[in-house]
Amino acid sequence: MSRLLGIPSLVVVLAVGGYLMTKQMQSGGPASPPVRQAVTQAQGNVAATNFAGAADAMQAFYTQNATYLGATLPPGSGVILVRADATSYCLQTPAGDEHEDGPGGTAQPGAC
Repeated sequence: MSRLLGIPSLVVVLAVGGYLMTKQMQSGGPASPPVRQAVTQAQGNVAATNFAGAADAMQAFYTQNATYLGATLPPGSGVILVRADATSYCLQTPAGDEHEDGPGGTAQPGAC
């Protein structure tokens, strides 16, 4: 008789354990809202740093040539130079989710 109750009890314990584990993963796992917010904030900080470095490179080019036309960014800058003319330029993240119009611009959502 005890053997008959053992298997259903085991199934119930496993089901309850699975349910509790699922709830824990939703509130504290890698897909939880705080983790997603931290990842988004970190990506924004990286983009801001990359834009700042690229803007410095663009200013150095402008100082030497009095134009942004023909400017290039150093490899590994983390951003793409989408457009450059005599007086302005547009930098964009490789994913195209943020851009910066320069000179003196700030990061904005979306592509150039």
